[in-house]
Amino acid sequence: MNSFRLSIVAAFSVFSAGASAIAAERPNILVFLVDDMGVMDTSVPFVVDANGKPSSQPLNRFYQTPAMQRLANNGVRFTHFYANSVCSPSRASLLTGQYSARHKTTQWINPTGRNAGPKGWNWEGMKADDVTLQGTLQKAGYTTVHLGKAHLGPFKHVGEDPLKVGFDLNIGGCAIGRPTTYFGEKNYGKGTVRAVPHLEKYHGTKTFLTEALTLEAKRILTDVSKNGDPFFMHMSHYALHGPWDPDPRFMKNYADSGYSKRAQAFAALAEGMDKSLADLVAHLEEIGEAENTLIVFLGDNGSDAPIGKAKGVGSSAPYRGKKGTCYEGGMLAPLIVSWAKPNPDSAIQKKFPIKTGVVSQDFVTICDLMPTLLKVAGAEVPQSHKMDGVELTSYLASHTGNHKQEFLMHFPHQHNSSQFTVFRDGEWKVIKRYNQKGDKRFELYHLADDIAEANNLAKKEPVKLKEILAKMQQALDDSGAQY
Repeated sequence: MNSFRLSIVAAFSVFSAGASAIAAERPNILVFLVDDMGVMDTSVPFVVDANGKPSSQPLNRFYQTPAMQRLANNGVRFTHFYANSVCSPSRASLLTGQYSARHKTTQWINPTGRNAGPKGWNWEGMKADDVTLQGTLQKAGYTTVHLGKAHLGPFKHVGEDPLKVGFDLNIGGCAIGRPTTYFGEKNYGKGTVRAVPHLEKYHGTKTFLTEALTLEAKRILTDVSKNGDPFFMHMSHYALHGPWDPDPRFMKNYADSGYSKRAQAFAALAEGMDKSLADLVAHLEEIGEAENTLIVFLGDNGSDAPIGKAKGVGSSAPYRGKKGTCYEGGMLAPLIVSWAKPNPDSAIQKKFPIKTGVVSQDFVTICDLMPTLLKVAGAEVPQSHKMDGVELTSYLASHTGNHKQEFLMHFPHQHNSSQFTVFRDGEWKVIKRYNQKGDKRFELYHLADDIAEANNLAKKEPVKLKEILAKMQQALDDSGAQY
């Protein structure tokens, strides 16, 4: 919805019963996306014991995220949700349903110029004619709203502006992937390359960036709920990305934790994000939209918390690695799917039921979210648009049934891990490194027995290695991967 249409909504609060009835058949969708949040950056356990029960880890006891826990209790929590290990590829996969090798945004996008990488990699980001989740929902009659980090294209390209790639409203989104500062007292970096736009009303105040975006989201939710159309809100927080400015509202909760000041600031960012989630759920109930709103809570890549070493066991423990690596700590992120207010008598929830309190060990991927949400919305993409994900509505309802157990991450760039492809097939995972030779070129792990990826089976299981490498190559070829 553009600003003109919003003004019409504000002026006319009465709409037809027919339009209201149509809207009531389709749920609102709130995608709550947290930057750089791994599965250990929360008090909610995403590791299970031998009986499949949540098993609290030492890092879970450092963080305080009660709103996430309530959401998990009301829906399905996935212990193995795979995203790409850096942000721009994951955001493109979320909004296209495609592997990074297919949409070609295989690296984070430098807002001011082309990053290094293979010739033709999609450093320009989203285009106006791309088939996307938000664009498809917009055409289906949804009001599409973006708040916070966009990072969908560099400056002076179409993707820098969410309004040009399928969103009706945009607050805070532009080419940048991180803010200069989270402090309103510093005007969110006004005058710098990484300034956060559209928040001038909070300049010079003590309003932390996470809170400013939440206040704007609540204001917009109130407005869009009046027009009779369902809404899609892409609530994309800059937190937990650096700089790890200490959120003064929560720093006291970590003063005696024994962790460094930087780690304490990171935890305070996480708690501020959690408060945002709590505030939005409460606001949805206040405006009468909670029972009609589906919430998808996720992170865009593994943890980048300033704890431990990037390539060893640190901020993602007991998993190996963190953001930017080819290991589980770089690829696993939290995913929770729930109704904002579960009600078994709700007509819309009967149509799309979600089993509550489920802790799922089956792995799903960031590519699955677009087909799932389009199914819920009753919207379809052109057959020419290839999606690598599968829709999960029946799985969410009964936690049974078959769904694709494969994921491809292709990263022909430099980072904490460099020049690699990862392919997960069921319980097996293979890593191929293009800048290594001999025994260092391949890694093979049986994740059901080795979540820490400590035992490379590439030499011991040559038949299995060859089998999975063939599947990986088929997926790369089908995607038109670049090297």
